[in-house]
Amino acid sequence: MGIFGAMTTAVSGLTAQSFALENISGNIANSRTTGFKRVDTTFSTLVPDLPSRREVAGSVGAFSRGTATVQGDFISSQIATHIAISGEGFFAVKQRTALVDGSPVFSGASGYTRRGDFELSNNGYLVNGSGFYLQGYPIDANTGSATGSALQILKITNDNLPARETTQMQYRANLPSYPATNNADAALAGSELLAGAAYTGATIAASDETGFIDRTIAGQSLTVYNGIGTPIDVQMRWGKTSNATGAETWSLFYMSDANASGAAPKWTRITNAVTFDANGRMTAPASGILSQSFTVNGATSATIDLNFGVTGLTQFADTNGSVNANTLNQDGYPSGTRTGVEMGEGGRLMGIYSNGQTIALAQIPVAQFPADQLLKRQDGGVFEETLESGQPIFVDAGRNVIGGTIEGSNADVADEFSKMIVTQQAYSANTRIITTAQQMLQDVMNIVR
Repeated sequence: MGIFGAMTTAVSGLTAQSFALENISGNIANSRTTGFKRVDTTFSTLVPDLPSRREVAGSVGAFSRGTATVQGDFISSQIATHIAISGEGFFAVKQRTALVDGSPVFSGASGYTRRGDFELSNNGYLVNGSGFYLQGYPIDANTGSATGSALQILKITNDNLPARETTQMQYRANLPSYPATNNADAALAGSELLAGAAYTGATIAASDETGFIDRTIAGQSLTVYNGIGTPIDVQMRWGKTSNATGAETWSLFYMSDANASGAAPKWTRITNAVTFDANGRMTAPASGILSQSFTVNGATSATIDLNFGVTGLTQFADTNGSVNANTLNQDGYPSGTRTGVEMGEGGRLMGIYSNGQTIALAQIPVAQFPADQLLKRQDGGVFEETLESGQPIFVDAGRNVIGGTIEGSNADVADEFSKMIVTQQAYSANTRIITTAQQMLQDVMNIVR
């Protein structure tokens, strides 16, 4: 091959180093691009078919090597809908191809990206900085279950969250073995008990309220909700009715009409049969549950399970003589409007509502491929499925999706500059080969002069 072969090899070297410099240039240009994956350059020897002991070093070819699986640095963001993937995987997205009557029309093929700077558009879609729309599985706000098995373009509506009626109250507390009522007198046996003909019926008249209050202790209060979200304030009081050994008994009441007067009922009895043994353990109700509907000031709830738990209500000595509530909550809420969206645990997109509820709106899966490096690169930090990459496998995000965070570029400027210096030197060395070969040819030409 000789001098001409050397020149051809040097030209291939110039071409290869130029290709490497182009990749370095693109990496540096995208060093601040969210979710960008740098493209490295790998070189391969091109050797002609020559006899043994006559081989030459050969020329060179340059090829790209993707870094789709190399994670960039995580950057904290104050935007709750920004998300990043820790570890392997991609977000599934689609690109808008048209806008018809104000609604986007999407392309048929899905793309896959690590760019997670998604924000809500004016019509409720989650769109990243490159204009791609996030896909996932919508979740019914009432049931908490996905509404389908196929990926959909996620659209977050501004619909109100419907009210949820209360069906259960959790009430765990200790009732004092000696209640410190207003009438209680340690020197007078039975003075702490709720006794008298006025207090044995199903209701307590407004005219008897003073005596009732003096013979009972406060049992806390809780707001419950009916089917249309009307708040019902349930105020409760406990009255001990018996000190019988092994079967100490209590009655529980709630205020049913705050405006009642005279003989009209003001308090209603929930039960008169909560009993405790000598060790302070509840013996009735055996199930630990009382079922009751509450009517307060004309508003009526559904039947609610007042759940003490089998061991949640006790009767131990308490020097304060008052009810010590450990747990008091209920499962209802009024309707609410959406005030925000954020990423929760497990890759769930959560809606924040004015009624204090945080409800799952969508499940965001992570797409994984058998051969990530064989995906085809597209504009906007998006990759496209190929025959070589295999089909996507969608898995639950688990803790791999992090909210309020974006993934930066994995291109490091310092590293790219060092590669650029090596590339420049290699390019210059190849030019010297051509210069030297040209000088040698000139020397050959000079022989005939």
